[in-house]
Amino acid sequence: MTETNRPAAAPTEDEPDLLRDQFKQLLRYRRLLGAGLAVGLLGGVYLGISTADTYVSVADVVLRAPTDDPFNPSLAPDKAINIGSERQVALSSSIAEQAAKKLGVADKDVAALRRGLQVTNPPQTMVLRFTYTSASPKEAAKRANGMADAYLFKRQEALDVTRTKMVKGYEDQRDPVAKQLDDLAKQINAMPAGAARDAALGSKTDLQSKVNTLNNNITKLQALDMTPGRVTSPALPPSAPDGPGIPMSLALGAATGLALGLLAAWVRLVFDPAPRSEGDVARSLRAPVLGYLPRDKTGGGPLLAAGEADPRLSEEYRSVAFRLAYDSRFADRRRLLVVAPRGSSETAAAVAVNLAASFAETGKDVLLIEADLRTPVLASQLPTDAGGRPRWSQLSSGLGSEFGGGSGESEWPDGRQLVVDAGESGAFDLIPGDRVRNVARALTSPRATRLISEADSPNSTVVVLAPPVLSYADALALVDRVDGVLVVCDPRAVHRSDLSRIRELISGAGGTVLGAVLHSPLPGQKSKRDTSGAGAARSAQAQDADAAGLPLPGEGGDTVALRTVRSGRR
Repeated sequence: MTETNRPAAAPTEDEPDLLRDQFKQLLRYRRLLGAGLAVGLLGGVYLGISTADTYVSVADVVLRAPTDDPFNPSLAPDKAINIGSERQVALSSSIAEQAAKKLGVADKDVAALRRGLQVTNPPQTMVLRFTYTSASPKEAAKRANGMADAYLFKRQEALDVTRTKMVKGYEDQRDPVAKQLDDLAKQINAMPAGAARDAALGSKTDLQSKVNTLNNNITKLQALDMTPGRVTSPALPPSAPDGPGIPMSLALGAATGLALGLLAAWVRLVFDPAPRSEGDVARSLRAPVLGYLPRDKTGGGPLLAAGEADPRLSEEYRSVAFRLAYDSRFADRRRLLVVAPRGSSETAAAVAVNLAASFAETGKDVLLIEADLRTPVLASQLPTDAGGRPRWSQLSSGLGSEFGGGSGESEWPDGRQLVVDAGESGAFDLIPGDRVRNVARALTSPRATRLISEADSPNSTVVVLAPPVLSYADALALVDRVDGVLVVCDPRAVHRSDLSRIRELISGAGGTVLGAVLHSPLPGQKSKRDTSGAGAARSAQAQDADAAGLPLPGEGGDTVALRTVRSGRR
């Protein structure tokens, strides 16, 4: 019975997982969060210090409209008084000048006196609240009461002036009518009885009615209660400053600063093109993250991790190999292409070597093909043994002559095979890379195709190492000859668009991305993201190095960070 292996698909995440992932990504911007928290704390300290000597006192004044019957419920005060206009009057300069006279404030300080006042109106009330802020509690209460009294005085004065003008207007209307009435009365007394006297009496009655009406109006105005309002709550000296205090100010500042830091981190996250989590990489490649290589505490791990003192790296490689082995897309023919996005393929080479060792540890016949013909370094970086007949060549006898063994000028692959001692993991075969005149022709040659197809043999596995896929087209020339591609990258050194482009290029070439292996920045290198311009400059530099026959620094020719396994560990 054959076991069916399901492919390792990109994990599906529900909304809580996505929110949790985004929150973890926000926590990566520790500098922004720290800067926001620092700004908030500084603001809290400033608020606490600036309000430590600030005192606020409040006086409430209820307004009333002039009335002749204060107990008449039909009179609505809000209809007779515009509370918004009264609030503006309370804040006017005339009120401040009147208060300054009462408080003994100099004319030059009237503006400062006015600035300390704030007048508000509680909703659905006819109350004006005079709030005064000062550096002294007694001064705050004194000035609040002074401003309220000045407002009431000015309002009383305005009402009295209005009533005086109206009374004078009625008197000006009454006096001519009263004089005419007196003259008419004298004429009536001198008239004999008859029709003329009756007509004069009628006119007298009309004039008397007008005089009486005007007198009634004057009487009503003089009888009005012109009280402008009253102070319901006089201002008292406050017992404590108005500020929240240093502890509360620090707490408020810390909360506000943290919120600003989170907002800045969120904005930075939105516009950050780099994947900040494994989920971003999986979504861009539409393939799972098979492993995350731990950071080496020694400052740079070896190319072959088998037998190292820190077993975490070896176990991570075994875990990646185990997940690949249970992927049906790879388990049938077991041909794997390992590439990096761009820049250095140093970590990709380490992943290819250690995956080959992990597969060899399971008892498979493993062949590692170094298809990086521009900067081949594996032969010089691995513990190899050229003696004896390699096990892999026994599977394809007669290929040595076909690989150019009898020609005067050999082309890659030339039949040279090395045995790599992986210590306790066993051994695997290596086809080392070599510089050739035409890389594309060598990679697409029938000999290279037949060599890669050796994975069709039972119990065989082929691992192919290619140059960075976005720097050269070498990997795309090999995609249709393998069963899957493994992308090795530093998530902080690539863009999400780079990963999406890799997936599109591989899919367009007929290949499949099996997954990704993530790693931290290499020792001595900063996590700088390459741009298209940097990649083009690197390609030009690589072409110059190829023409000169020299390895490109940082691409494998510089072997400072690649350490070989010592002979004592074999």
